[in-house]
Amino acid sequence: MSLSDEKYLALTTFRRSGEGVVTPVWVAPLSDGRIGFWTADGSGKTKRMRHTSRVTVQASDARGRAKAGAPVLEGTAEMVKSGPLFDEVHRAITAKYGFMVPITKFLGKVMGQRKAGQQYADTAVLVRLAD
Repeated sequence: MSLSDEKYLALTTFRRSGEGVVTPVWVAPLSDGRIGFWTADGSGKTKRMRHTSRVTVQASDARGRAKAGAPVLEGTAEMVKSGPLFDEVHRAITAKYGFMVPITKFLGKVMGQRKAGQQYADTAVLVRLAD
């Protein structure tokens, strides 16, 4: 099974101190060989990725707990807010996760994402895994 076939990945981004912070994300394969996910600009992970593009990913459950025996893979992340790859991430995630997309969008509104000034899925993150 390919990493992009996993339902959830544990994405680790890094604080300035070097401490890793794990967040579960949905992920889909992209046409250029990278994997992609979406998030809200201003989320903790986007703030940390502005500091460093270094990330790690690992197959996980919905809470970001690593699956037994799943390897940790290093990569670099790039954030985009528009363009063909942004659109591709949105199409791929919507195709893969279907009815869960509007549910999570609704939950984001209810749980205060809008209060924090964040917009659902306004940033696509492209991850290139190291060879």
